[in-house]
Amino acid sequence: MKRGAVLSPCGTWRYELPREWDIGNRLVVVMLNPSTADAEKDDPTIRRVIGFAKSHGFGNLLVLNIFALRSTDPDGLRVAQDPVGPDNDAHIHDALSIPGTPALAAWGSMGDQWDPARQRAAAVLNLAPLASWFCLGTTKNGHPRHPLYIAGSTRFAPYRVERGLAAAKVQP
Repeated sequence: MKRGAVLSPCGTWRYELPREWDIGNRLVVVMLNPSTADAEKDDPTIRRVIGFAKSHGFGNLLVLNIFALRSTDPDGLRVAQDPVGPDNDAHIHDALSIPGTPALAAWGSMGDQWDPARQRAAAVLNLAPLASWFCLGTTKNGHPRHPLYIAGSTRFAPYRVERGLAAAKVQP
């Protein structure tokens, strides 16, 4: 498997985490924030999304996050001065600017508890309105479920940008 990572020069933010195991279509996965995975090692969440990508016929993936701050505890986002990262939006836009790009929304339910997460999810959806969005189900409030604790047999379902924006209480 080919591995890589795009980090900020200081290592505080991870903008991209590509994984390639076969020639084929790329899946862009957009989660909440990066944990410990890097250019050399995968964490449990990355192993999980690789499994989902393979089972859906993709040959590689690119992991992005609505917040680029590397933190093993999502609550660390709440106290960080800049959890988004100075270059995160450019990486998201570049990866999802081609109409129809397959994108898995998977940032989980933090938006239920923290307004900045809800607002950030809306901002990311607005950066990529032409992507072909999918999810692994949604929370009761309409946020896309995080992949770590979802059955491996779960199939992708369409994730409508309008519903995501409604969950964020933001209009397109």
